[in-house]
Amino acid sequence: MSNFGFQLYSARNFQPFTNIYPLLAKAGYTHVEGYGAMYAALDDEGLNALRADLDRNGLTMPTGHFGLDLLESDPTRALKIARLLGIEAVYCPYLLPDMRPKDASNWFSFGQRLQEVGKPLRDAGLTFGWHNHDFEFATLEDGSTPQEQIFAGGPELVWEADIAWIIRGAADPFAWIESYGKRITAVHVKDIAPAGTNTEEDGWADVGQGTVPWKDLMAALKAYGVRHYILEHDNPKDVGRLIKRSIAAFNTY
Repeated sequence: MSNFGFQLYSARNFQPFTNIYPLLAKAGYTHVEGYGAMYAALDDEGLNALRADLDRNGLTMPTGHFGLDLLESDPTRALKIARLLGIEAVYCPYLLPDMRPKDASNWFSFGQRLQEVGKPLRDAGLTFGWHNHDFEFATLEDGSTPQEQIFAGGPELVWEADIAWIIRGAADPFAWIESYGKRITAVHVKDIAPAGTNTEEDGWADVGQGTVPWKDLMAALKAYGVRHYILEHDNPKDVGRLIKRSIAAFNTY
């Protein structure tokens, strides 16, 4: 069976999730990844019901996205959510445009901030790291990138590498894997449609249907013992198609 997961954000427009879990299990997925908005809507009873749904379908949730606001304002709640759902690795996934630093020193400080945010989680035995988009790969005035500064400021941060966003950030994913592969504990597996196509899906594609060289990337990543590979598509129009075609392609890599 494939060690392939599914970021539930990909199915946010195809509710309820209780209809998605059986599709994932039937297709051969072994785990899912949660995201902040779905936890926010659930009390402890709801979280336990979610865990029961996953258990019934033979799925686990070893990784989860948690927003910076919850991690900073209520780390006890974040830790409780993780424990109830069986999450072992927490990734902070995003920074709104108006909150993003403008220069290298402030990106370094943001890395220090993440380092501190992760301390309660690390102390509890969990993994904590950053999940990238494209903005982290813009060149700053001093020639560095935000991603480099984040890692410099947060020496214990691990990385959930979203490869397709690295490419959309006009950076070389192979070079980043070579430089920071030891930090990578999870990878988002997503694909980019050929230019000018899939515009109704924001230019993303099912895995294996786009331009990202996943066979070569998987070969590069295998050297680093990545624990979790997780399918994501930010705006699919057919979630059943996404689920089936992507795992079929992944299993050939």
